[in-house]
Parts: sequence; structure tokens; C-alpha cells
Amino acid sequence: MRIDIITLFPEMCDTVLSESVIGRARKKGAVELECHQLRDFAFDKHKRVDDSTYGGGMGMLMMAEPIALCFEDLCEKLGKRPHFIYMSPKGRVLTQQRVRELAQIDNIAVLCGHYEGVDQRVLDELVDEEISIGDFVLTGGELPALVLADSVSRMIPGVLSDDLCFEDESHFDGLLEYPQYTKPAVWRGKEVPEVLLSGHHANIEKWRRENSLLETARLRPDMLKNAELTEKDKIFLKSKGII
Repeated sequence: MRIDIITLFPEMCDTVLSESVIGRARKKGAVELECHQLRDFAFDKHKRVDDSTYGGGMGMLMMAEPIALCFEDLCEKLGKRPHFIYMSPKGRVLTQQRVRELAQIDNIAVLCGHYEGVDQRVLDELVDEEISIGDFVLTGGELPALVLADSVSRMIPGVLSDDLCFEDESHFDGLLEYPQYTKPAVWRGKEVPEVLLSGHHANIEKWRRENSLLETARLRPDMLKNAELTEKDKIFLKSKGII
């Protein structure tokens, strides 16, 4: 899979994407991540990519032509058109389900906005979808783009050590992850649940499932409405007075 990020700060993005798990995955070729300087496609000596808005108002707006030229250059280099995403607070909020869907796409391009955003004609003519990472506003689209790139990349085979690393965690199956513990078995008088020390795998799995349900009910009860619950799950939740 390949993800291209169009940004005014490629060094910032590249630095983050060169570290930790994603950085190692890039080095071994499990995922391709490239950052492109939008100012390289400006057409004046000052490398301006923004201008004032028609109708007045505060702030500047990113112009359509540099973005179009950068995206078209990318399409030409790839030999095809990537799925084009604009990171925007107006977009659909990113979910684990959408991350899983995006991970099935071979090529994704991500546009990072700045100032007051981008010319609407870019969104109408070039962008396939707008995605938000939450109902709040940041100074630029780089952090959201990095969140998207990280969350999608880790779903690619070979990026993590084992598929269980992402399959057995919060949001993957519509529930939050169960509580986890490490050594020592007793910390400041607090003990690890006995079942986790038993070595009885069936009981451990039962405990984990039940506590995953309890964590979801406690922290994100809204998620239970759409979660795929088994009959055993429903009986357990009813016994706890949750449903």
C-alpha cells in the first residue's frame, strides 16, 4: 500500500512517519509513505499557495491550482489516480471501520489544509471524501493526516508483528479492549485478577470477553448499540443489569 501526503510541512510529516513501528515498516517496504511539498507547485517567485477569500472575511484560503497541479503530478507518477482525502473538521469522523476499509485501497493521497481551508472547487472536482479526527479544529491538517496514515498503515500485513496485534484491541470488533496487566502480580497492594494467572486459556478468554463488554458499557455505552453481540454476551450483560 502507498499513502501520499500533500502538505506545506513535509519534513514534519516525514519525521513522524520515520519513527517507531511505522518507520520500521517503511524501511522494510511493508508500506510506502511519501510527503510532497505543495509550494513546489506554486507559480510565483514567493511560492504562495494562498489568497484572500471572495466576499471578504478573516484569513486566507489555499488556492485550487497548486493543489490540482500537485495531485495531477502525483497521478502521472503513479500511473493511476489515488483515492483523494481531504482532512477537514467538516468531514466524517474517522472510525476503526473506515480505517479497515481504507486499508484495502492500494493508493491513498491525503491533502493537509491550512489557513481557512481550501477553495471549494478542489473539494468539488478532485477530493473523493473529507475525513475528520474529531469535532474540534487544529491549526493545520498535518496532525490529522498523520493519525490517518498511522491508523491505516498498521492494518497492512507485515507492519505489525502479528495480525492479533490489531484484531484483539479496542474498536476492531465494535467493543473496547479488556483491561490488561503486566508484572509484578501485586503492585502497591493491587493484585492482578487471579484468572489471568491461572493458565486456563478458556477461562481467560471468557474473562477478557466479559470485561471487554463491561469496559464498553462503562466508557462507551453508545458502542453497544451497534456491536455484534452473541447470545452469551446478551445473557452476561442482562445479568449485570446493563441491557
